[in-house]
Amino acid sequence: MKYHTVVIGGGLAGLTAGATLSKFGKKVLLLEQHHKPGGCATTFKRGDFIIEVGLHEMSGLAPNSRFMDILKMLEVDRHVEFLKVPEFYAVLSENGDFVFPHGFEAATQALIDRYPEDEKGIKKLIKLIAGIRTEGVKLPRTPLKRKLIYPLMPLLYPSLVEASRHTVGSWLDEHITNENAKLDLVAHIGYWGDDPYTLSMFYFGMPFSGFVESGGHFIKGGSQQLSNHLAAYIEQHGGTVLLGKKAEKIVTQNGQVTGVTFRDRFNENLAPETIECNNVVANCAIPLVPAMLDEPHATSLKQLISSKTDSCSLLCLYLGFTADVEAFGVKHYSNFIQGDDVKTLKDVHTNQLGDWSKRSFIFVDYGKIDAQLAPSGKSVGAICGVDYLKNWEGLSKEDYQAKKEEVAQVLLQRLDNQFPGIRGSIEYYEVATPKTIQRYTSNPSGSVYGFTQSIPQSGTKRFRNNFLIPNLYFASAWAFPGGGFEVTIMAGFLAA
Repeated sequence: MKYHTVVIGGGLAGLTAGATLSKFGKKVLLLEQHHKPGGCATTFKRGDFIIEVGLHEMSGLAPNSRFMDILKMLEVDRHVEFLKVPEFYAVLSENGDFVFPHGFEAATQALIDRYPEDEKGIKKLIKLIAGIRTEGVKLPRTPLKRKLIYPLMPLLYPSLVEASRHTVGSWLDEHITNENAKLDLVAHIGYWGDDPYTLSMFYFGMPFSGFVESGGHFIKGGSQQLSNHLAAYIEQHGGTVLLGKKAEKIVTQNGQVTGVTFRDRFNENLAPETIECNNVVANCAIPLVPAMLDEPHATSLKQLISSKTDSCSLLCLYLGFTADVEAFGVKHYSNFIQGDDVKTLKDVHTNQLGDWSKRSFIFVDYGKIDAQLAPSGKSVGAICGVDYLKNWEGLSKEDYQAKKEEVAQVLLQRLDNQFPGIRGSIEYYEVATPKTIQRYTSNPSGSVYGFTQSIPQSGTKRFRNNFLIPNLYFASAWAFPGGGFEVTIMAGFLAA
């Protein structure tokens, strides 16, 4: 059987690409190596608890936005319920708590009330991030159109021009004087990267603005609900989704893709199969693709990505509680616990390279919304922090498990120090490391955002969905526009 398109990978970008093509009558085959679709948008069950793998908050759900149009087109709005979280986030530090509210006006006022000396810079920041998003969705898609309007860019897209020249750190240092204000503003940097002095202001501003404008949202029942819907949508519209199938080769002939060879991941005794197709969408990490290609394409792609750097990974400590943790003083949905050694913006990245006894982390209390992750009277939470695969490599199985337990105990004690008594209500805990992310997604370095979202690797400089072979497309966090739930869904739609 020949397919119009074979999609390699069942992450959100691959699922969206497959669902969009299926909607318009194209015969699609999606191959996913895991036993469930979704990539980082999945859940798993542990006793009474549904554990959310990755999603804390999702941006971009503004009414009448292009993103919402895509979700409605694929009937997501009819089958998946999005819950608005109470506020963007809360910072809990020795400088006192700060709650970042939803809404541009409310956010501006909250920041000015706390840092009146930086009123001018705060207003300029809010105007900039709002402009980045407004102008970003209007930017012409094709390189030719962008080239034609280039002389008029400062006039037509002033926010994008300004953002393209700055990292988050360089912009904040130029316009904000109070170091605590800077730290409050980058508290959730782990949602996008690890270092304010390498993170592109453009990439930071796009989702940040989306969170402020329309609020952060969580998927009721967990992100698996979204992934399952998109997989079902493909099949309901004549496509096929095969789980536990790992692509090994993208077959090419005369400079065109002609098929994909895959193998059963859970039964190596089965012979590989080759499926013919007219197009391929690679939802897998771009650095994995050269090994699937014949020459000269393999070497060409290796050369193109040789200078690229991978993003950070994350460590997650999943938690199941016997009670509602508000009883222990947890007031907010997303709580940023700042490391004691973080005093200035320049300390942020250094802190992430240090010991977990001092490293900053986020604690999410899913019980603050009707998340449906736990039975009545119980709740689910998660601790999340920036981490790196190199911290977990070269360990024996026993040493790896011992280190996970050691890190878990350090973080559980720090959580209890912040919210006294909470540790006694923990019924379940489990650590997922960058090695876990690499195992389940095959992402090199356990990277969750693809290539680092630095100035040379973001925006229009990021790999487009088609740049190597005429009928080979790329749709993932590693390609344009970048990483994150909203952005990878857009990537899948653009590839389709």
